[in-house]
Amino acid sequence: MLITNNEITIMPVTTFGSKEQAQFAHDGYLRLGRIISTECLQALCDRIDAIMLGEICYEGMRMQLDTTTANYQDMPAALTAGQSATLSYRRIDDLERDSLFLNYMQQPLFREITRTFIGTEVSIFRAMFMNKPAEQGTPLPWHQDVGIGWGLDSNPKVTIWTALDPATVANGCMQIAPGSHKLGVLNEGHYTSEADQARYATETDCFYLKAEPGEAILLHNFLLHRSGVNGTGLPRRAFSTAYMDAATRTVKTGETFPVIFGEQALAVTS
Repeated sequence: MLITNNEITIMPVTTFGSKEQAQFAHDGYLRLGRIISTECLQALCDRIDAIMLGEICYEGMRMQLDTTTANYQDMPAALTAGQSATLSYRRIDDLERDSLFLNYMQQPLFREITRTFIGTEVSIFRAMFMNKPAEQGTPLPWHQDVGIGWGLDSNPKVTIWTALDPATVANGCMQIAPGSHKLGVLNEGHYTSEADQARYATETDCFYLKAEPGEAILLHNFLLHRSGVNGTGLPRRAFSTAYMDAATRTVKTGETFPVIFGEQALAVTS
């Protein structure tokens, strides 16, 4: 068994050595492989379903439904846990409050990666479930995950994105522009201008980042990416964690964020 008292053990299929670091620096993304077992993957899927259906609730947890218009500008405001029981949530934040998800994002491989790019004291901007429900989903325009656009005083370094379902072209998987992270911040408000899209995100520059269930992908936060709609009869679910220096604060309030690695790190409880 790889799950005990809300603990997940990553299958040792990869390490983050000099070869992997060089590839990531060149491309702005790196496939980490299928890093959890089928059993562990099912446990994460069952847990997020239970949260969506209100069977497990965390006070104040933010949960967002999708649009009914397929227009990103019409995205509804976030709800709090327990307001609506449905498997059609587009996004759920604050998953560091859940011991199973917290244990996953604190795995040794992720510690190794964040120590390389960030240091010993590491927090998260968000621990987020993302969902494109069957026959639904709103197109997400070309953008970078820029900290200033999120109201932070510095930019998160890396994101680890994990597929909970197959990610395919048909169900709206991510499309990326490899190497675009080297351009730096194109727009502090996230979204890329049409001129920059024409310059840096042409058909020859981009490809679809398909993934298998349980596969994790390391992403540079400046990497240009977008996603489409889900035209299939099954959901496309994923879990994404944006890691950053624990000293990072919000611009408006000076608030810091949950510490994942370091002296004040959150602890997994049973």
